[in-house]
Amino acid sequence: MRKILFALAALALVSLLATASFAGDATTVNGWISDSKCGAKGANAGAEACTKKCLESGASLVVVTDKDQKVLTVKNPDSLKGHEGHHVAVTGKVDGDSIQVDSAKML
Repeated sequence: MRKILFALAALALVSLLATASFAGDATTVNGWISDSKCGAKGANAGAEACTKKCLESGASLVVVTDKDQKVLTVKNPDSLKGHEGHHVAVTGKVDGDSIQVDSAKML
């Protein structure tokens, strides 16, 4: 019986460690959804119309972080459709100066 309990405890520990390692890839950043043309200048509540206009003319979607005004290019812009010009919490994988968005929540 002790061997079974020990095995179950070891399995639970391994599962916990594996889950924690996968969760470590996702990061949440607070920031504004802007465009590559305006970047940090478009990171404010009054820039929604300008952001949409620049995106329609070919600019890329970016997230401008609140913490340090870093501009992150969005790898999968469809994931933020409808959030143009909004202040959001974006969860995803940051890789250098870009982000692969998993989810976004309005702030």
